[in-house]
Amino acid sequence: MIASAANANIARHLGLMATSAPTIAALKIPRGRTPTGDIDYLTLTFAELAAEVAAWQKKLTDAGIQPGDRTLVMVRQGLPLIAAAFALFSLGAVPVVIDPGMGLKNFLTCVERSRPRALVGLPLARLLSHVCRRAFATVNIRIPASGSLTARLTLPGAPFSAASGLLVQSRATDLAAILFTSGSTGAPKGVVYEHGHFDAQVRLIRATYDIRPGEIDLPLLPIFALFNPALGLTTIVPEIDPKRPAALDPAAIVQAIRQENITTSFGSPTLWKKIGDHCIAQKITLPTLRRVLCAGAPVPASLWNSSRIFLTHGQLHSPYGATESLPLASISADEITTARGLGACVGRPVQKITVKIIAPSDAPLATLADAHELPAGEIGEIIATGPVVTRDYDALPVATALAKISSDEGTYHRLGDCGTLDTEGRLWFCGRKAERVITAQGILYTELCEQVFRSHARANRCALIGLGRAPDQIPAIVIETNVRNSDEAHALARELRALALAHPYTAAIQRFYFHPAFPVDVRHNAKIHRLTLTVWAATVQGYDSDSLH
Repeated sequence: MIASAANANIARHLGLMATSAPTIAALKIPRGRTPTGDIDYLTLTFAELAAEVAAWQKKLTDAGIQPGDRTLVMVRQGLPLIAAAFALFSLGAVPVVIDPGMGLKNFLTCVERSRPRALVGLPLARLLSHVCRRAFATVNIRIPASGSLTARLTLPGAPFSAASGLLVQSRATDLAAILFTSGSTGAPKGVVYEHGHFDAQVRLIRATYDIRPGEIDLPLLPIFALFNPALGLTTIVPEIDPKRPAALDPAAIVQAIRQENITTSFGSPTLWKKIGDHCIAQKITLPTLRRVLCAGAPVPASLWNSSRIFLTHGQLHSPYGATESLPLASISADEITTARGLGACVGRPVQKITVKIIAPSDAPLATLADAHELPAGEIGEIIATGPVVTRDYDALPVATALAKISSDEGTYHRLGDCGTLDTEGRLWFCGRKAERVITAQGILYTELCEQVFRSHARANRCALIGLGRAPDQIPAIVIETNVRNSDEAHALARELRALALAHPYTAAIQRFYFHPAFPVDVRHNAKIHRLTLTVWAATVQGYDSDSLH
């Protein structure tokens, strides 16, 4: 599996690790508890993982998989996901990864659009492919995968040699994978990843966060485990249900961190707030953690603050980007203390990334000359270019035209976010472009408004929504909380109105709603579906300032 320097195939890194560090643990998958209460792991070394990938290669080629074949991967996190994905990469086939939590209708639409020739799936996935024939019409190869996290094709200690696995020569511009967006503000879209994009991500992540071979990672988003063989990291599979991430047991995650001496972890602010709150309540610290990468939504002030207590020898970092382009910028807990400005500071652009702010537009912008760049301090639409920025959506030419801008520097991606660059070059996130509220008095941005109300003890999560049509929308705030009766709702609304009046930017907000459990994305359990809340608000009672006296 050793590749020449000219080979950009992302799978080459596993062969390199299997040769240079064959006995180092590559992957540890939980399978219960020992009699003493420790987490019991199935452990595979890099040599054993490479042998497992080679066995998957044979399984796939025997089934008829060929270079270029799009292959829908519907397996559980852990060994089946990593082994199947790397086997497909190495064969020059194209994994298609769709988040199953997006709902069946969206999922089937994504399958149909991505046109997979093959399916690697659990029994239920293969059954679904027969029942929903229209969506799976292009699938003519079905390859079974076990539903067990620890299922393997090889025996412990299986031998591996550089010649035992296949590795297709891939150029940087060759198609590597189709990864789907979460669809938090629209229909999910398939992002076209080339091998060069993965290579650039590995380099930038390593350089930005000083990640070194031999470190130990606990990725709370399963797909991030696919980077670890390229980074030389040991992957500890977390005890978490990817379909219900917010239901994680923080005590189990903390036990894994302390038992396995975890040095790095990635997860959403929602998950890490839950873990952090548990640490603070139990007076637990996590001294082995050098870094926690928190993304998917702005990190709340309470988590920045608590992280300084439980991360005694490390820091919380917040990378900024999207499925189409990650990472673009980053900020740490140390830097956030000095950041003051509009919205949520997401840091400075990382190496080789250029970020610009342009006047918001809903029209396609074919070239950078068609965009109007704004000066520092003005809020506009965020665009970025660099080696991690993808060029296309799969089979969606209209969406591609709306999201990409050609330039001499390369393709710029329109993030769909609004923000500003300050005079020091730091990027500030103000909210999603589709979720800004356009009133007769001006434009309100979600992050600028919501950070005012998050200071209330009961407003851990809140959402700005706009009632009616732009440019005459009525702004309102929805708070995620239960209210027992009308008197309690009125009292809480009065307190929120007082907060609104204390800040000129939010003074026009006079209507408040209370929702017991916000609709959020499954992937991060952090991105609020504000447009869904807007539809909901039209069906329930709100509390206006006129009725609060």
